[in-house]
Amino acid sequence: MNPESSLQNMSVNSTIDHCKASSDVIYKVLSWVMVGQFTLGLPLNLTVLYIFVFRFKFWKNKSIFLFNIVVADFLLVACLPAKAYHYHHGQRRSPNKTLCKTMLFMLFLNRGASIAFLITLSLDRYFNVVHLGRRNFVKVLKKSPQVSIVIWLFLLPLTIPTMVKTFECCNSHGRTVETVFHDVTDTFREVVYFGQIVIPFIILVFCTVRIVNRLRRKTVGEKTKLRRAVCVVMSVVVVFSICFLPSTIARAVLLAVRLLKKPEAMENVATQVYDGLMVLSYIDCLLDPLVYCFCNSGFKDAYVSTFCPKFLQEKLQNTDFGLGTNTTTSIPITTATSSGGRKVSVPLLEQ
Repeated sequence: MNPESSLQNMSVNSTIDHCKASSDVIYKVLSWVMVGQFTLGLPLNLTVLYIFVFRFKFWKNKSIFLFNIVVADFLLVACLPAKAYHYHHGQRRSPNKTLCKTMLFMLFLNRGASIAFLITLSLDRYFNVVHLGRRNFVKVLKKSPQVSIVIWLFLLPLTIPTMVKTFECCNSHGRTVETVFHDVTDTFREVVYFGQIVIPFIILVFCTVRIVNRLRRKTVGEKTKLRRAVCVVMSVVVVFSICFLPSTIARAVLLAVRLLKKPEAMENVATQVYDGLMVLSYIDCLLDPLVYCFCNSGFKDAYVSTFCPKFLQEKLQNTDFGLGTNTTTSIPITTATSSGGRKVSVPLLEQ
């Protein structure tokens, strides 16, 4: 490359403050959205944590993976006040490099942990339903707390690239004249970002399709367990579809705009859309409790009996979320036999 053109490209990039918000109004609105998420998410996750530890005793009820999702959500909730503060003051990221990279590390770790444990739950339901009778290795793994520790440790090296001091404003891919090491670091970070969404989503779709097909082939008396499994994987699909997929698509568009050297105005629009959808993705800390209810009715009953008013407790505890729980009602039907006119009462079973 011509040295003069290289210097010109660097000067053009240096004129753009990528940390500064391009629209104060939009980012102030997003900051108030995050304040609302924090206001709802903190007490919700505190109450969920209380139930898991003191009422539900997750270590006895084979719910270690669910508890780890709660821990991941707390990492997210802890980041929201700082992000809201910077958005409110017109900064997409903290001007403090250490704080900026720490925030990204926490967000990457939260996202990776949430996805890992949600997909593990979906795989557990898949093996229980589609391969019933075979050895379910996920069921064996979820009983061991050491497996959860291994998952967290596995996520750490995938999150480290966010802390490497080689990118401007914590995100420079396609913006500067990069060294080989710089380019590899940014590229690896993007591969991890997209890989941890696309690959699990393919697994999730596969599990959902197989479970639904299994449900269609079953007889009426066997459908209750299958409906619950469908609700579990569908709740995870909802979390993915709302929280993770939109921001991932916006991220791909933003990278394309940068790498194709589109005008600054176009990049600003793409950046605003991406940041807005990232803020939307933070509501996974509010949606995850729905997954807990579908995964384990015992958690739902414990939560309702502890925090809901008396007049709602009976109604909510009897709600099966459309799972089709079997109820058996004995209704006597009097019929006459052909021998001696003897009457027989036959119980009628209702689904």
